Amino acid sequence: MNSNKKAAKMVGILFILAAVTAVIGLNLYNPILKGPDYLIKGSEQANQVITGALMELILVVSAVGTATIMFPFLRKYNETIALWHVCFRFLEAIIITVGVISVLSLLTLSREYTAAGAPDIASFHASGTVLIAIHDWTFLLGPNFMLGINTMMYSYIFFKSKLVPRFIPILGMTGAALVFIAALLEMFGVIQQLSIWGALLSLPVAANEMILAVWLIFKGFNVSALAALSTKKNTFGSST
Repeated sequence: MNSNKKAAKMVGILFILAAVTAVIGLNLYNPILKGPDYLIKGSEQANQVITGALMELILVVSAVGTATIMFPFLRKYNETIALWHVCFRFLEAIIITVGVISVLSLLTLSREYTAAGAPDIASFHASGTVLIAIHDWTFLLGPNFMLGINTMMYSYIFFKSKLVPRFIPILGMTGAALVFIAALLEMFGVIQQLSIWGALLSLPVAANEMILAVWLIFKGFNVSALAALSTKKNTFGSST
């Protein structure tokens, strides 16, 4: 029982850590991702940009951590969906990491631009545009598209297994559907990701993660639901 509580608390902490580092990392990237003079500002604020990259790497570790720690609990209800959840969470983490690499590559480009005496501005800007586009697409595909799939998977199992109060996974499945729809609309250019509509469609999934995190830290998983899942798994195992 103590190990279950510790695992639940760790999942909650990692959810909060992932959310905090994601917000901080994105804001720290501003000098190199925003404005027409990003090639100059990037190298001037290099430490800030690198710190932003470190924040996103912590986000990656936190995302993988939530998936792997939840797996033993989710698999008690449906091992296939639990395994899919881990795989898609890893894929989300890989996509985010590609975005981090693109930003750090952009920082290198910015340093080269500043170091060059009379740089070919057009070629530098062309390379910079590509690297910014890579980051923007990874930001769309990871924290939106893949996040919607991941959240739907674990929320469905939480809803069916009653490991947490059902209002939480209901909010999670709703938020997962909305953020997935937002990703599709952004991919087709209907709305902008960093817009009021993008924020509104992403708000429920963010609220779900924070509510779930607080619940797991202070309450943990439902003990009777865990016992029921363990009994079901043992019964199934003995019958086979």
